[in-house]
Amino acid sequence: MVLLSAICVQKPLLAFQHAKLAFESVLMESGLTYSIVRPTAFFKSLSGQISRLKQGKPFVVFGDGMRTACKPIGDNDPAHYRAECLDDTRRHNRILPIGGPGDAITPRQQGEHLFALLGRTPQFKQVPIALLDAVARTLGGLGRVVPSLAGKAELARIGRYYATESMLVLDPVSGRYDADATPSVGSETLFDFYARLIKGEAETERGDHAVF
Repeated sequence: MVLLSAICVQKPLLAFQHAKLAFESVLMESGLTYSIVRPTAFFKSLSGQISRLKQGKPFVVFGDGMRTACKPIGDNDPAHYRAECLDDTRRHNRILPIGGPGDAITPRQQGEHLFALLGRTPQFKQVPIALLDAVARTLGGLGRVVPSLAGKAELARIGRYYATESMLVLDPVSGRYDADATPSVGSETLFDFYARLIKGEAETERGDHAVF
């Protein structure tokens, strides 16, 4: 069995991460031959601000936009990787973190490249991490009284997590994220994808929980 998991389960602080780890454990103990693939951030998760920038708005970053990094990956490259797991015995009974090709990229670098593609001078809006903390705490407290707000509180905690944690391999000894230890697979980079999006040669569906 080939399981699509997520690289963020290395440091589980959220309910969905614990659920993913629980399923990983069940699979590993099942006796089945398995490959557990943990990809980094997908292109579509990092493409939500293009419409904002086209409207002349600034690119939103949390903190200074340099705190986190990832090696973004598209849809096709990890799909090919997972298909290859079926026949590649070197990937059997293993947990396989993967990133896309190229160097790790910070949110600020994502914004700078988008501005260059659009021919605009970079303009950033910095959102304090403390604001995310306050929103999560407030919604968490209100969620005890108004159940419908509990889900929004969890979404706020998820947003805070991704604003402060890199989507790279986590060194268990140092506790630091390591771009060099994050395997690169595939051929298309995030910046290639951005160029295709802006030209109208690609599109992305981000679902109901898109922030931007």
